[in-house]
Amino acid sequence: MSRAQCGSRSSFDTRDRLTDRLFLDLRRGEVSSRTDVLERIVRLYLPLCSTMARRYDGKGIELDDLVQVARYGLLKAIERYEPGLGRSFAAYAVPTISGELKRHFRDRAWVVRPPRRIQELRTEVTATRAELEQRLGRSATEHEIAEALDLAADDLQELALAMSCFRPTSIDAAIAGDGLAESAATLPYEDGGFEFVEDHACLSRELAKLDARSRRLLALRYGDELTQREIAALLGMTQMQVSRALARILLGLRTAFAIEDHDRSA
Repeated sequence: MSRAQCGSRSSFDTRDRLTDRLFLDLRRGEVSSRTDVLERIVRLYLPLCSTMARRYDGKGIELDDLVQVARYGLLKAIERYEPGLGRSFAAYAVPTISGELKRHFRDRAWVVRPPRRIQELRTEVTATRAELEQRLGRSATEHEIAEALDLAADDLQELALAMSCFRPTSIDAAIAGDGLAESAATLPYEDGGFEFVEDHACLSRELAKLDARSRRLLALRYGDELTQREIAALLGMTQMQVSRALARILLGLRTAFAIEDHDRSA
């Protein structure tokens, strides 16, 4: 054992002995000192929480959130721990904190939640991969992992696809090979303008049949949004003449559209 390992082991033993004394004080202490004792225990194991949280960093959840989850697991371990049962508090706290972190991933980390079978398979594959790589001294192949778990290749492919549920690709990401285009540009979308294509074609056809004066009246009223009084002053007409002319033009267009609709439905 190296000097560093001996020093580390010695510091752990010191921490365990101090923890045992604090839990003893917690059991027989007065209520007024309980908070202080609990705080001392928590402070002793905050580094452990940070270390365990970092094991899960980079998997779709912010490290600060993971640290908070680990600390919550620590509080649960303190609440449930029974001193004198043959296990140190650290040995009891580690699986409790780990379980809380895994539970948090199971319940919160999936942006798109896959079936529970896939979630459980991911855990099995992760553990088996680590075991194989330690035994083989190299990266394990998908075939070796599938053989060890008696899985079909399709199961591993489905799991690989499900891994994107942790952190899906942003639609704002640039498409490979084209730094200007974004993934969003390839997504289908519904263009509401298509439903008016036939109406626009029919309207253009009917407007072409109007005389220049009628087209100008429509342009001034509905393009430039002038009032009938303003149009009358501009064209040297009375407001009544403008009103009657516009009514006659619109009636003709409505009639043309009605005939078009009837022919299409026939």
